[in-house]
Amino acid sequence: MAIVDTDWRVTRATGAIEYIGDDHDGVAPSYATVIEFHRWLQDLADDAVATGDDQLDITNFDPSRRSTDNIITLINGYAITDTEAEHLYDGSIIQDGGDTIYDGIVNFGNTDVQIQIIQSGVVLSDDWWNYGDGVYGAGGLNYNATAGISHRFMLKTRINGNDIDNRKIIGTARRFGYTYSEFKINATARGNNVLALTDTEDLNNVTASGVVSGWSSISNNNEGYVGIDVDNNGTPEYYYSEWDRDTYSINQFYERLKFLTRDTSQDGLGSSTLYGLDGELFRGITHQVAISSPTGTFVEPEYVWWGADATFGAGQLMAIDSVTAGTKMWIQLLLGVVPNANTIYGTGGGQATAGTVTERTISTPFVGASTGSALIGSYGLGVEYTDLTAADKVTDLNGNVITPPNYVTNTIGTVITGDRILVAPWDGASLDTNNDPEIQKGQMTLGINLTTDDITEIAVTDGFDTAIPPDTPSTGFIRVTDDDGFERRLHYTSYVGQTFFIDTDDGNEDFAGVNATSGNDVYIAYLDLQVSGTSAQYTAVYDQVGGDRDLVALVRNGGGSPIKQFISGWSFTSSAQTLNAIRTTDL
Repeated sequence: MAIVDTDWRVTRATGAIEYIGDDHDGVAPSYATVIEFHRWLQDLADDAVATGDDQLDITNFDPSRRSTDNIITLINGYAITDTEAEHLYDGSIIQDGGDTIYDGIVNFGNTDVQIQIIQSGVVLSDDWWNYGDGVYGAGGLNYNATAGISHRFMLKTRINGNDIDNRKIIGTARRFGYTYSEFKINATARGNNVLALTDTEDLNNVTASGVVSGWSSISNNNEGYVGIDVDNNGTPEYYYSEWDRDTYSINQFYERLKFLTRDTSQDGLGSSTLYGLDGELFRGITHQVAISSPTGTFVEPEYVWWGADATFGAGQLMAIDSVTAGTKMWIQLLLGVVPNANTIYGTGGGQATAGTVTERTISTPFVGASTGSALIGSYGLGVEYTDLTAADKVTDLNGNVITPPNYVTNTIGTVITGDRILVAPWDGASLDTNNDPEIQKGQMTLGINLTTDDITEIAVTDGFDTAIPPDTPSTGFIRVTDDDGFERRLHYTSYVGQTFFIDTDDGNEDFAGVNATSGNDVYIAYLDLQVSGTSAQYTAVYDQVGGDRDLVALVRNGGGSPIKQFISGWSFTSSAQTLNAIRTTDL
């Protein structure tokens, strides 16, 4: 639209050029391009005599000069303020001899995208550029749907002769329920500077924000450097978080983390804090910094800074591999430039010298992506390993994509309290004299002689199976055949390599009276218990190499509710299995 003369005035004595029309949410706010603004000023400047509140005519100093249709300089003391800048677009306004500059911003995106601006380390609180046609969210300011433009406006990028954060701005689109996006302008130039922010409905984010706001038990157990053995190989990988999704699904976890970093300008649900930063400002790790000569103690998280003037920069510490003797740290850059062989200072008193800096690719949203049933995690984002499945993927701080093992749960159902269950290995073919599946008791062999009481470790070697098989439950029972042929029931709390660690204290761990000789049979009792309830289950990692495991399941009860023995072949596969016992009364 052309400039609306009655919405503007010029004061001769001060050189103030003022917008006096309606505000963005008023009845009839008006807007003009910078070239229209310049033409209007020049039209006033050639008047014979000033009239009304436009105190400008041919007798006054020239108010403006045009470099291009998109670059206008106010001269001879004429100037605008931030208020007027909000009603001009499609270019830059330079004034105060170049000490103050407003640069043009154009976003190419869907008309209804709502954007926020991060400048100088903060999210600008007044997002007036989202008022299209006088209504928040009804298109961006000065949109042109035909040209694919959602927003056109100006931002101040220089004040008092100093560039604001090197004229760097970051545009974000984080409307909850929609895809998130981000676009960075490293240094605005005169004229128009392009953002490319779009959003579409996120089919994996359909829960109402008011509902997701209540999922507060989804939490981060550790803000900082943490080791998690996601792939269950015995060696932890390192991340900058350890999220717990509680009882929620992996997709609900994805929605919750989107909620924590959403655009909060209109929903009234308040903001969140992540790593000491407002959720809207939080972007995740942007840089990895090698460090040397550390002193003092860094705190995770904390504000860190380095350099001065042209070399000044600041960020938020997300993780450091040692708070007192670190060699690497991971930050979100907030202000200025990245460190370059200068001293990094932490607010907690830590110091270190910066070395090689590696920029890391951020994800939008910061959690990564969801397929609806699986998470593709962002760089460095850690999740409790028990909250992940083989369908999920996470990326550690070394940039390695980690795939969790496939934890599978096998359940025996239709049992009652007092039933005794034993689940043991089977070869899938061998039958005993009763024509029932036969337990393969030589799954492993004893690797040492057991000759003392209070045994706490049992070493095993290969039998018909590898010692110790990859699909062995993390804790449970083994059966060890002693020299009298009795199969001792021993509980293990963990295992490493080919050794089980035993905590049994019921006498089965005592071998001074009856030894167990190296080479005797040892097998895993996948379930070995008296039932309390109506089912029993165990969980283990599915062995992708070894494949399915054949099992034999026995259920007995000779007590108050006697039944005939139930025995059946069973299997442990890549998906959960339930075997319902048949309780045939023996009364």
